Amino acid sequence: MTGMFSKNGKSPRSSGAPKADLATEITASLVVFLVALPLCIGVAVASGVPAELGIISGVIGGLVVGVARGSTLQVSGPAAGLAALVAETVMEFGVAMLGVIVLFSGILQIVLGLVKLGRFFQAISLAVVQGMLAGIGLPLMFSQAYPAADAKAPGTPIENMAGIPGLIADTVSNPQTLIAAGLAIVTVVLSFMWKNVPGPIKKVPAALVAVGIGIAVAALPGVEVKTLQVGNLLASVQVPGAEQFAGLADPGIITAILTFTVIASAESLFTAAAVDRMHDGPRTRYNPELIAQGAGNTVAGLLGALPITAVVARSSANVQAGAKTRMSRTLHGLWLLAFAILLPQVLALIPISVLAGVLIHSGWKLFAPYEFPKMWRQDRGEFAVMTVTTLVIVATALLEGVLIGLAAGIVLAAVRMSQTVIKQHIEDDTAKVVMAGNATFLRLPEVIEALEAAAEAGKPRIRLDLTGVTHLDHACRSQVEEFTAQQRGKGLRVELLMPGPAKHAAGAEKAAAPQEQPAEAWAGPRPDRPSEAPSPSPTAEWFYLDTRPMPEEYAERYAQEYAQGYAPR
Repeated sequence: MTGMFSKNGKSPRSSGAPKADLATEITASLVVFLVALPLCIGVAVASGVPAELGIISGVIGGLVVGVARGSTLQVSGPAAGLAALVAETVMEFGVAMLGVIVLFSGILQIVLGLVKLGRFFQAISLAVVQGMLAGIGLPLMFSQAYPAADAKAPGTPIENMAGIPGLIADTVSNPQTLIAAGLAIVTVVLSFMWKNVPGPIKKVPAALVAVGIGIAVAALPGVEVKTLQVGNLLASVQVPGAEQFAGLADPGIITAILTFTVIASAESLFTAAAVDRMHDGPRTRYNPELIAQGAGNTVAGLLGALPITAVVARSSANVQAGAKTRMSRTLHGLWLLAFAILLPQVLALIPISVLAGVLIHSGWKLFAPYEFPKMWRQDRGEFAVMTVTTLVIVATALLEGVLIGLAAGIVLAAVRMSQTVIKQHIEDDTAKVVMAGNATFLRLPEVIEALEAAAEAGKPRIRLDLTGVTHLDHACRSQVEEFTAQQRGKGLRVELLMPGPAKHAAGAEKAAAPQEQPAEAWAGPRPDRPSEAPSPSPTAEWFYLDTRPMPEEYAERYAQEYAQGYAPR
């Protein structure tokens, strides 16, 4: 038993665990709270639901997901990445149905975690992930341009984009909307430039500074910008009833549940991978983290709140503030709850345009336009997948875009895996075709072209060398073997060397088939097929021989070559 402990008496696992500094954890939790507060409210407003539901989800992200095992420093709550999806869902099914959708998404996440499919989400192409984020961020920016000017967005992303010129004209013509737009612009500029502010003041979150400026400007005489309408936190809870559960018979609800599950799980686990790169503490355990996210969404669904995912902005703030344990992310949920219950009147002073500015900045970071030229330089195929994913999401919806992006990524991978090198040349009496790489149905046209060229060469002997092929699928194998049978039927002599592990010939019968056997393909020595010819060397690939007699003018040369041990040329 002593071998299980270190000299200081602690087990290796406990000795490597991070030590909690209470003061640092509390400070970090306050920093995360200040970042989370405007984001929770802003995401709720952008999602078309009461602001209180965003705060409730933030509280659940801290007090439920925060205490669960899985990740240590990752912070969860309502995410800007799901705002457009939630808004579409609420518009189609109503706020009351949101709870049922989030509830069953959470249950499904728990099931996925229990069957250990958490790692599955890491197998998704990075190009699809970046395309998904860009497809979320771009519509988010355009949709929030309208509340930034105290206006209402027309609807779909395409409609929002098309309406921007009219929005600008209306904004410039109205002094009050111009003030609201000015606050949004100041918020965006602060969000981008705040990190360059010298001194300790930059530790204060830029979003909180923008909210403070917005509250001060909104309080000035003559200023009439729209501010946040906040009600009672507990009264906003909407527990789903029998009528809502009956909606599960609607295929649209089932589709929404699956969409929320896939997107929320992917975003949380992708964020986990990003956050793990920010610190040197314990790594995320993906299956327990997926279960934790599911537990949070289950509770959020029971309360009729917004879906929860891990969020990069809050998580990075937690890491940068020096947090080492789960304490800070748990406490931030407690601060959100206390603030919403004790100081709700402060929330009602916040201009909506400021929150829109915060989300425009979040949308820009999700869109990340600099990733497109970077991907173009690195891999143009992946760039195409990324671009297709983004465009389809903007033009249709999130689920369709992700599915098409995944399909495009699979096609790209299949094409690249099916890299076949085919060389053809004529040598004396022989038309030779040598293939290497992965021969799949995607390369079938090239294979057929090479085979036909060999047949048209007019030589009495064809040698097909496929020993360099690492993968030969059924389509290509069938084509090669059919070609071989057809040409032998025309009287040509065809030697077919197939891929496969080398067979050792020591102690085995001779390899060549007797001439009295029927013309057929065979591989390797068999006891029922004695041979008069020597077998290949122990390291040679076995090959399929033409069993018919060779024309007399070539028989002597072939016998000499074969006696020396065949080596593909």
